Amino acid sequence: MAGGLIALLDDIAALTKLAAASLDDVTAAAGRAGIKAAGVVIDDTAVTPRYVTGLSPDRELPIIGKIAIGSLRNKLLILLPAALALSALAPWAITPILMLGGAYLCFEGTEKVFEAIAGTAHGSEVEDIADPKELEDRQIGGAVRTDLILSAEIMAIALADLPELSLVMQGIVLAVVGVAITVGVYGVVALIVKMDDIGLHLSQRQLAPVRAVGRGLVKAMPMLLQTLSAIGIAAMIWVGGGIILHGLETFGMGALAQWVHGMAEGAESFVPSAPGLAKWLVSAAGSAVIGLIVGGIIVAAMHLIPKRTLQV
Repeated sequence: MAGGLIALLDDIAALTKLAAASLDDVTAAAGRAGIKAAGVVIDDTAVTPRYVTGLSPDRELPIIGKIAIGSLRNKLLILLPAALALSALAPWAITPILMLGGAYLCFEGTEKVFEAIAGTAHGSEVEDIADPKELEDRQIGGAVRTDLILSAEIMAIALADLPELSLVMQGIVLAVVGVAITVGVYGVVALIVKMDDIGLHLSQRQLAPVRAVGRGLVKAMPMLLQTLSAIGIAAMIWVGGGIILHGLETFGMGALAQWVHGMAEGAESFVPSAPGLAKWLVSAAGSAVIGLIVGGIIVAAMHLIPKRTLQV
């Protein structure tokens, strides 16, 4: 009896060690995959706050919550099964799909740059909606659709970093990455959109330093939103360009990627005091140039060429 109990305890210990090792593998793989998708995560965080701009302050957090639920639904119920199916049946299709998504990001970012330069920015049509419920539903729907595209990039980038894992492990890692990124992104977004309310609350406290911090937060809110918008646009362009460069390199057309890499290596040696930062900045700038070129071609095809055709 004692021998059987000891054997059972040994089995439990072995299973515990196996589970711990698997958990370590999942954690490490999720960490690597999450870092690879960091550029798109920044983009997602920067883009989302604009969907609650102009809405009732007491509805901001409920709207962010609904968008977060939609984001989880996108990742876990739509994109995760699709990603696993691709991994099992057509792994060769992951890179082309990534490149298509990268081209879309380039288009979105470049279109916003073009609109800012031309003074033709659109999107004010939400102001024409009088019903608050209809406006809220429209904003949530738009945010969830945008999230689907960005989440697809996140999941595809993460999946591309997990070829050595089994299908089950890939699914677990992607689920962990999806949940962790969603919680992180929308937690930060909730803090951002409520920063002015926090500042207002602090500005009414008795301690002068606390009041000063509160007033500073309120004053900084418009500038922060503008900065986030600019970062979001830049992230779309450099992340999209980087994805396209990597895809071309995968298909044996690595001249552009080697050019960007060479420029980044040169910057690294040119700025010995901050080599990592210099390398990243030049690499991001090179990717952004490619992103602007690709995005510019698509913007011209979508907007300029059809207009000229109609005029003729």
